[in-house]
Amino acid sequence: MSELASFPEPKSAAVRNTYRTSIEDDCMTRGPAVVDRHVEAQVSSHRDMFMLFTIAGAMALAHVATNGRYGLHRDELQTLSDALHLEWGFVAYPPLTPAVERVSMALFGHWLIGLRMAAVIAQAAVIVVTGLMARELGGGRLAQATAATAAALAPLAMFEGTEFQYTTFDYLWWVLIAYFVILLLKRDDPRWCVAIGATIGVGLMTKYTMAFYVAGIVGGAVLTGARKYLASRWFWIGIGIAFVICVPNLVWQAQHDFVSYHFLHHIHVRDVGEGRAEGYWRDQFRINTNLAAAPLWIGGLICFLRSPRYRILGWMYLIPLTIFALTKARFYYVGAAYPALIAMGATAGERWVEGLGRRWRWAIEGALFAGMAICGAYFAAVIIPWAGDGPLKKFALENNGDLREEIGWDDLVREVARVRDALPADERANYGVLVGNYGEMGAVEILGPAYGLPRPISLTNSGWYRGYPTPQPTTLIVVGWSHEDMEEAFTGCRVAGRNENSLGVKNEEGRDHADIFVCGKPKLTWPKFWEEHQRFG
Repeated sequence: MSELASFPEPKSAAVRNTYRTSIEDDCMTRGPAVVDRHVEAQVSSHRDMFMLFTIAGAMALAHVATNGRYGLHRDELQTLSDALHLEWGFVAYPPLTPAVERVSMALFGHWLIGLRMAAVIAQAAVIVVTGLMARELGGGRLAQATAATAAALAPLAMFEGTEFQYTTFDYLWWVLIAYFVILLLKRDDPRWCVAIGATIGVGLMTKYTMAFYVAGIVGGAVLTGARKYLASRWFWIGIGIAFVICVPNLVWQAQHDFVSYHFLHHIHVRDVGEGRAEGYWRDQFRINTNLAAAPLWIGGLICFLRSPRYRILGWMYLIPLTIFALTKARFYYVGAAYPALIAMGATAGERWVEGLGRRWRWAIEGALFAGMAICGAYFAAVIIPWAGDGPLKKFALENNGDLREEIGWDDLVREVARVRDALPADERANYGVLVGNYGEMGAVEILGPAYGLPRPISLTNSGWYRGYPTPQPTTLIVVGWSHEDMEEAFTGCRVAGRNENSLGVKNEEGRDHADIFVCGKPKLTWPKFWEEHQRFG
């Protein structure tokens, strides 16, 4: 037993006796040296996990400390509005994210930090899983720490922890699938196809671009030795599970004329027309990953493509990357494919520096971590709302349009209530609030009840399917419409208020939708007006 004296024992007597008995059994069957290595490996593994959770926890704490700084983003407002009308599908996205936020609202009400907690947890999980991928690829503590840190300090990943959006959870599913593929290949166990299939199914219920990642997986399998798994019954079981998970949304789409396809086509044409697809290649380096980590993911891609066992993971990146480039998609669509590349690059880098002298090794490691820290600090100042006032807040608002879109929604709803209160009694007796975009829809529906406002009338996305009220209002408070569209659609309009925020921040609402109108009923009948004015946004 002297061989075991250097290892700490559990404090619980029952656990301590079981612990000691199992080790003694190992000593009798395999010898003390084997037991030493076994226990040492367990201790090392626990320390590695503690390190990964520490890195993830530090980033999570940063988000929790700052996520209540401003207000809800327009995209979050749409999700919360849809969460109040749960279905198996929505125009803009599948149903999972609104369902998650319905639970969040039940737990936290409208508390911002609570509403964004699921997003924080998802991004913390991404950091841990990235480190675990490095470990499964053969990386030691340095590789795991490097991979986790690079994942944590990627600008896109940092952003995904600041808001709850379907992209937030989509990011996690891509990373989990890559992890399960590594486990499948390393263990040569086709049963991992079940986990892959289930995650794909959940991913398709989160964001439809998961289909392009599936193309990368299948295409990569066909092009590599992983094609052997296509003949496994577990592969087909995984496909079946993914299909079963998606069936409710497929039925919903069929019942709604596959409206999400028309929506996505409209959004894609708009994005290309407005130049939102520009900078695709540049932002693979600048936003999707930490710029200083570029050698990691480039090296990881090369290593994957050179590896007979893991080559499929290189194609899982290259195929979606190429499809999105050819179709002029947004740069961030492929952002979640980078953690796997970084994990492999960190593992290969660790092996390389182990062959160098101590000074060279420290210099290279120090330069890498310093570079990631500097790049991460800059983008953290842009993305994370550290300050409620002062130069840091000014810097963030000047450089981050998403933060600007979190400001002013309370002011908007308060102004709509003021306009309502100023209406003559006969107009106020039968009024409605007609909004122009989904942010205004969500603001009035989520924040409006505190001011006694009715549910908004919205022609945008899933709001259109909810229809107009019965009886139809004869007076409309119109928000988010241009003068030209408003004069063409309604009778007797007048400017009655201003959509401005108390902080004086210039954002889309104040710039493009400044005037609030009071109008009579539509010039067309309500059914005809509704039929001709469906909007995507």
